Amino acid sequence: MKSDNVKKGMQQAPHRSLFNALGFTEEEMNKPMIGIVSSYNEIVPGHMNLDKIVAAVKQGVAEAGGVPVVFPAIAVCDGIAMGHIGMKYSLVTRDLIADSTECMALAHQFDALVMVPNCDKNVPGLLMAAARINVPTVFVSGGPMLAGHVKGKKRSLSSMFEAVGSYSAGTMTEEDVKEYEAKVCPTCGSCSGMYTANSMNCLTEALGMGLGGNGTIPAVYSERIKLAKRAGYAVMDMLKKDIKPRDIMTKEAIINALTVDMALGCSTNSMLHLPAIAHEIGFDFDIAYANDISEKTPNLCHLAPAGPTYMEDLNEAGGVYAVMKQLLDAGLLNGDCMTVTGKTVKENVANARNLDPEVIRPMDNPYSTTGGLAVLKGNLAPDGSVVKRSAVVPEMMVHEGPARVFDCEEDAIDAIKSGKIVAGDVVVIRYEGPKGGPGMREMLNPTSAIAGMGLGSTVALITDGRFSGASRGASIGHVSPEAAVGGPIALVHEGDTIAIDIPNMKLELKVSDEELAKRKAEWTPREPKVTTGYLARYEKMVTSGNRGAILELK
Repeated sequence: MKSDNVKKGMQQAPHRSLFNALGFTEEEMNKPMIGIVSSYNEIVPGHMNLDKIVAAVKQGVAEAGGVPVVFPAIAVCDGIAMGHIGMKYSLVTRDLIADSTECMALAHQFDALVMVPNCDKNVPGLLMAAARINVPTVFVSGGPMLAGHVKGKKRSLSSMFEAVGSYSAGTMTEEDVKEYEAKVCPTCGSCSGMYTANSMNCLTEALGMGLGGNGTIPAVYSERIKLAKRAGYAVMDMLKKDIKPRDIMTKEAIINALTVDMALGCSTNSMLHLPAIAHEIGFDFDIAYANDISEKTPNLCHLAPAGPTYMEDLNEAGGVYAVMKQLLDAGLLNGDCMTVTGKTVKENVANARNLDPEVIRPMDNPYSTTGGLAVLKGNLAPDGSVVKRSAVVPEMMVHEGPARVFDCEEDAIDAIKSGKIVAGDVVVIRYEGPKGGPGMREMLNPTSAIAGMGLGSTVALITDGRFSGASRGASIGHVSPEAAVGGPIALVHEGDTIAIDIPNMKLELKVSDEELAKRKAEWTPREPKVTTGYLARYEKMVTSGNRGAILELK
């Protein structure tokens, strides 16, 4: 056992004295030591229930013959961090989580791990760590929140942000907003639409790193506790069979995850996280893969914000496995990939069924014949940009309009809410990329303001920042190269014409090559916005959005 490095032999007598201080019995010293990475905290709604999940995992591990040992991982609530300096600290935690978990796991020589994440950067950060540490590892998330109910309709956090825009437009009263405020987030759990947290928890199933139901069983269901116990059993079985994360998270598994991503209509943030996970296994993931896979993968689900269904509905319809079964039967998944069950993808989904053909459309009646995401390229984004096309209204799939240019999110929001943005405009928010932010803030506030002001079907938004999974509309993010390194988005002038063609994957600035070269020659880099602390170090090491905003030594 790996833990023998700190438990066996005369040289380890000092180590054993410290285990004695921890209360370890002699019997426990002879059993595998299983690290349980707990993301529990009291500030993230999706994490406030993780103490119960962790307790269930501990029980499962102990029943299966292991010694469970809990240590923590941090997590930021993107909703609470939204719209202020806090959002600069969201994406950057992904690498802190990966690094700190690597440190804890290897310093203490755990034999295996169970990761208990839930929200946003927590999931990919722990997947990255799992690939680095490479001991048997199972994921079990805290589960999604139930949808809220307002005036007889299901609602979620994205509805709340859009309500604020509607109030600014005068189409909703303060009392209406207060009702939304009280009802859209009714339980613990990750927010109830196909936002980033739920996207990544579903894709954890698709990768083979979580048990069936990991992404969809609601946080408040007792079935979630059972799943956590089974995760404890599963990790002990993996340890016996010596199945490790790099046996599971292969290139083929990541392509499987991207395929499921297209069918589910996941958050654009998956196009930051899948490349970062791929990087950890030595797979150079080009975001343009998304277009090749999208061309042959239909979009089968329209969960909020793209449509009226929620995670609880996907769970009742058969969950991620039901989607995967349809894709596998159509020849779109590699069924031979190994998973944490000790079985292949094909074996896992063999008995899955689609129980609701409106929540999960059959292959011959998809919401669209192409996948939920698209990567757009052109002279405005030579290295690519990302749009959740499943959440774009038909009339905005092709759009051309004047650029309304802002050098930070706050200025754009002020212009939107004060009525300065009109139908046909293309809002450009720049210097918000991984380096320029620093931290690549999500733009849920401006996209929600646009939707709430009634401009969602006439106004586009383009940024070198990123979007929450709760954003909808013609919202194009991850524009690369970013403005901070002199990318073409830095050269856009107020009133320039921008052409968006999502079906043909094009994003063009209607300015001549000669004029762009002239502007580039006149451009000068800006001083970093932050010069101290973690963000300053992050800004020096982070790569562009098209590479997953991974950290590299320069």
